[in-house]
Amino acid sequence: MLDIKFVRENPDIVRENIKKKFQDAKLPLVDEAIALDKLNREIKVEVEALRAERNRTSKQIGALMAQGKKDEAEEVKRRIAAEGAKIDELSAEEKEVEEKLLAVMMRIPNIIDPSVPIGKDDSENVEVTRYGEPLVPDFEIPYHTDILERLHGIDLDSARRVAGNGFYYLTGDIAQLHSAVLAYARDFMIKRGFQYCIPPFMIRSNVVTGVMSFAEMDAMMYKIEGEDLYLIGTSEHSMIGRFIDTIIPESELPKTLTSYSPCFRKEKGAHGIEERGIYRIHQFEKQEMIVICKPEDSMMWFDKLWQNTVDLFRSMDIPVRTLECCSGDLADLKVKSLDVEAWSPRQKKYFEVGSCSNLGDAQARRLRIRVDGKDGKYLAHTLNNTVVAPPRMLIALIENNLREDGSVAIPAVLQPYMLGKTEIRP
Repeated sequence: MLDIKFVRENPDIVRENIKKKFQDAKLPLVDEAIALDKLNREIKVEVEALRAERNRTSKQIGALMAQGKKDEAEEVKRRIAAEGAKIDELSAEEKEVEEKLLAVMMRIPNIIDPSVPIGKDDSENVEVTRYGEPLVPDFEIPYHTDILERLHGIDLDSARRVAGNGFYYLTGDIAQLHSAVLAYARDFMIKRGFQYCIPPFMIRSNVVTGVMSFAEMDAMMYKIEGEDLYLIGTSEHSMIGRFIDTIIPESELPKTLTSYSPCFRKEKGAHGIEERGIYRIHQFEKQEMIVICKPEDSMMWFDKLWQNTVDLFRSMDIPVRTLECCSGDLADLKVKSLDVEAWSPRQKKYFEVGSCSNLGDAQARRLRIRVDGKDGKYLAHTLNNTVVAPPRMLIALIENNLREDGSVAIPAVLQPYMLGKTEIRP
C-alpha cells in the first residue's frame, strides 16, 4: 500500500504506474483517494477547532458560577453539549471516510522498480540467466504421476475418495524423498545464516489483508467457517505477520528467517494437462525464506534470496533459469519479482519452482512494521522467496534423475537424508 502523502503529491506517477501494470480500470482510484484524503483532512481540522473551542468555553463555566451568573453558565453548558454532539457526528464521519480511503488505497498498486520490464502478462516475462545444461535423454520420459505410480510412491485414487481432486498420498521411498528434500532445504538455509522457524498455519483476517492483495486473497485463501481465521497459502503470510504492530531496533536488522509449513490454496483457474497429478494442488509443503531489512538494503537481499534457490537446485544438479517478471505479472504489492524455473526433460521446457519478491514497504505499512533508527522511526522493507516446494520440486528431481530402466538416482546431497539410499527402483 502506498503512502497517501505520496499519492497526493505525485498523482501522475501513480497513474503512470497503474498504466504500466495494464490496470487502467484502477485509474479513477487515484482521484477518489485524493478526494477522500482532502475530505478526511478537512473533517480533522473542523473537529480539532471544535474541541479547542469546547475546551476554551468550558473554562468559562466555573468563572460564571463564581460570579453568580448561573443562567449564563447554563447557556455555556448547552453550547458545549451542542458542540460535543457535533464533534461526535464529525468523528463518526471521519471514521467512515478513513475506512473508505483505506479500502481505496489498498487497491492502488505499489510503485514498481524502474528495472521491471513492461509487459501485459507472464508471456512477456524476460529470461535473465540459465544455470546448468538442460538435457533430454534418448528414451521417453513418462508423465510424472506414471513414474511415481511405477515406484509405488503415489496414490491419487484414494486421495480423491478421501478429499477430492487436488490431493494425494505419497508413500514409501517417494514420501521419504519428499521429506528428505525439505530437510535438506532447511539445513541448506540454516547454513546460510537464516534462523529456522515453524509458524502458525492459520492467521487472522487483518494479517491476510496485510500481506496480500484482495485479488490474491480471493483466489488463494481458505476461510475457517465461523472463525476469524484463514489457512495459510504460504508460510510467508504468518512469518511477516509475526511482526505486526512492532517496532524493531535498527541494530537487529536484517532479520533473515527460513520457515517450514504446509500450504493450502484454492488454485482457482487451474487447468490443462500440466495441472494434473501433483503440479498444481490444494495442499503441499514448502520451505520459505523471508527478510525484513532497511530500505536501502532490500535490492541487495532480493538478489541474495533468488540466488539461494538457484544454488539449492544446482547442488542437486537440476538445470534452472531465472525469469524477470514483467509489470503486468506483478501482484499489486510487489516492487520487483523473479521466478526460478527448473528444467523438465519430458516437456522439453522450464517450469516454475520458486518465486522471489521484493514488496518494498507495502506490507510493512499495512501491518505497521516499523524500525527504530538513529534518525527516527521508518517502515521496514520485506522480501520473500521459495527455498523449495515439494511435491512440485519432485517432478524436476525425478525427471532429471530418471534412468531408462525406470529407476531414479538420488542426488548425493540427499542421500544422508535417505538413510544412505542411492536410488529408488520400481
